[in-house]
Order: sequence, then structure tokens, then C-alpha cells
Amino acid sequence: MTRMGNGSALKLGMAIMLAAGASAYDFYSSVRQKFDLISTDRLRTGARVELSPAELNAFAQHEVPPGVRNARLQLLPRGEVTGSAMVDFGKVRRAQGDQPGWLMSKLLDGDRPVSVTVRIHSSAGTAKVDVLRVNVSGVEIDGKVLDFLIRNVLLPLYPNAMVGRTFGLSHRIDRLEVGPAGVSVVIGR
Repeated sequence: MTRMGNGSALKLGMAIMLAAGASAYDFYSSVRQKFDLISTDRLRTGARVELSPAELNAFAQHEVPPGVRNARLQLLPRGEVTGSAMVDFGKVRRAQGDQPGWLMSKLLDGDRPVSVTVRIHSSAGTAKVDVLRVNVSGVEIDGKVLDFLIRNVLLPLYPNAMVGRTFGLSHRIDRLEVGPAGVSVVIGR
């Protein structure tokens, strides 16, 4: 049997405590506090609020509508983000107060793996979200077909969706810097 010295035992004990503390850390509360701080409009010009991938994933998991589960975000280079989840489109529609007919319910009901990749551009207090590709149950949708579906399905159902359009950022946010390590919210004037 190998004996562990006092120094090694102390280091192991500290590592276990740190690991236990990290798993107990509430990423959702942390990101909510950061969003609340931004919404106070009291941050100084040039201030940066860092949102980690773990915080953003905790937010996504807590804020999904009924019919969506296992939501995950993956932050990529060049301002790209892939969101994925299991989606029951029938439950989503019913939660919005729309009761699909018999045929539509047969098409929409049941969990389907969905992923959406977007690119986020932002500067000078504005942002734009471009949808690059969508994958539903292993079928990839991009290019002209995706443009058609956004114009003729997504926007009529969700007219307030800011897809492919420049919009103003609130709370003096100048820009969002999106990368694999997280999102930096940069405060402007």
C-alpha cells in the first residue's frame, strides 16, 4: 500500500473541495446577476461583463419554453454560436396557444434533435443575427431553402424575431464579443 505524505494529502483534499465547490456553483444565478447588473445602466463606459459558456448554458436550460429540453450552446470562433436541443414542435405550438389540427399534430409531435448555427455581428450599439444553417433530425437546411423558411415560416410565426435585421442593443451595450471562451458584453456611452 502506498502512503501519502501530509503535503500530498492536503493538496488532494483541497482539489476535492474545489471540485465540489465548482459543481455546487450556481451558474444560472451568476448569469442572472450579471444581466441584472447590465440592466441597471450604471456600468461605466468601457466596462466589460464576461459571460462564460457554463453561465450561458445554464441560462439556456432555465429559459427554454415548454416543448424544448436539453438546450446547449456552443460558442465558436468568428462570432458563431450553435444552439442545440430536443424539440417537440407540437408542444411548443400548444404552449403558445395554437392547437394544431390532427394532421399537423402528427407531423409536429415528438422530440426531434434540432441545432441552429448563427453568426452574431455587433458594433456601435447595434447587432445582427444571421442564421447560417439549421439541422432538424439530421437534415441540414441552409442557403436558399433556409432563407425561404425564415421568410415564409419563422417570421410570420414570430414577427418580432430579429433574424437577418440590424437591431439596437439596450442598456448602453456597445457590442457583444463572441468567442469560444465566452461572450464579452462591452458597455458604451
